[in-house]
Amino acid sequence: MTIRQFQTITSCLEDTRELGRKIGALLRRGTVIALTGDLGSGKTSLIQGLARGLEVPDEYYITSPSYTLINEYPGRFPLFHADLYRLENPDDFEDTGIYEILHSGEGVVAVEWAERLGDEEILSDCVTVHLEILDDDSRRISVSAYGALNLIKKLSGGRTEQQEPGNRNRTGLMPH
Repeated sequence: MTIRQFQTITSCLEDTRELGRKIGALLRRGTVIALTGDLGSGKTSLIQGLARGLEVPDEYYITSPSYTLINEYPGRFPLFHADLYRLENPDDFEDTGIYEILHSGEGVVAVEWAERLGDEEILSDCVTVHLEILDDDSRRISVSAYGALNLIKKLSGGRTEQQEPGNRNRTGLMPH
């Protein structure tokens, strides 16, 4: 399976949200987005844009579900926004309902701190977004998709990097 990658640098919060909006507009029902990056790197901001691209009404303010763990928003497809920052033990995931949501295919699932799931099988067919802090305003955002997903091609205007599974991508993350 081929991995397709897109990388960009955003220079402000609005750029990050706009990239999220573009991604959201291209998504199909059942897509899982695994977001990784340090605290404060812009994961929630990207999801705010993603929600607009999925046509979540403006009256819904998208916040990080750090304490509720999963928020659901109506849109073109339902958006399930999960934040796993507070969970460390894999047994804790059973009670959240995240596994059912990931496998339901009902909407789009965006998972912040996705690496905490630990089970690579769960996220084997997803879009991975890694955000890296460059300075106070700038972020390097790397988007990887697996298989025949056209998302990367559309984001990059047809220019994509391709890589065989098992090779490290430019973010240093191993593909799931």
